[in-house]
Amino acid sequence: MSSIISSISGRGIPVRGNDIDTDRIIPARFLRCVTFDGLGAHAFEDDRLQLKAQGKLHSFDDARFQGAKVLVANSNFGCGSSREHAPQAIAKWGVQAIVAVSYSEIFHGNCVAMGLPAVRVSLADSEAIQSAIEADPKAEVSVDLQAMQVKIAGKSFACQLGDGPRKQFLTGQWDALGELVDGLPQVKAKAAKLPYLNAFA
Repeated sequence: MSSIISSISGRGIPVRGNDIDTDRIIPARFLRCVTFDGLGAHAFEDDRLQLKAQGKLHSFDDARFQGAKVLVANSNFGCGSSREHAPQAIAKWGVQAIVAVSYSEIFHGNCVAMGLPAVRVSLADSEAIQSAIEADPKAEVSVDLQAMQVKIAGKSFACQLGDGPRKQFLTGQWDALGELVDGLPQVKAKAAKLPYLNAFA
């Protein structure tokens, strides 16, 4: 089974603002779930309700951005508590990659562990990409982990990702469970040679 992730392409969704923490990404009342199924519907729920009460529209409620695969944020995205539910909620909504200026270290680590590339761009570039998406919500955004570029509307923006996480995505090693499954024949072969496992066979 291949878990290699080298590029993600699809429409984008802008989430403007700095210091958007995990409490805003998925409110605490939704942390009681046993699985992550259904979390996507509640991503940014309180922000969405607050804006709706003001007669405004959050991008996650905007029909123009439904079905988007690339979320574009600004600085310190995913700060706050370490809840894994935050990147899970974003992924369950349908996002397959995140582009932002910076991230909380724990949030970023959770993204890597679940196969959700989260690359960094400059502040000016994050705002330019967001503006391009807002100008043409149907435009395709491409996040290329080989070339380390984000592309939209004929423009390319350099992005960064640590060497370790980048290698994990490009080799599929981010998927710990997948590696275990793929290595099952070697595990069985090794176990067959261990006398204490076969003493009573």
